[in-house]
Amino acid sequence: MSGQMQRPKVPTGVVEVAGHKVTTTQKTVDGEVQPGFHVGYTTEWSAVQTEVPYETPKKP
Repeated sequence: MSGQMQRPKVPTGVVEVAGHKVTTTQKTVDGEVQPGFHVGYTTEWSAVQTEVPYETPKKP
């Protein structure tokens, strides 16, 4: 086999379960990694919980 192995472009994956969104994208080759090698993926999660500011309880 002559020629250089090329890494196929992977589409962005989006999954939404119970109102929470997870997005996975393939990282780009920045010149330091030769084409054809594993360059990795980036995963972004939406916030599962929201933070509520603390309020002091009422005095009895």
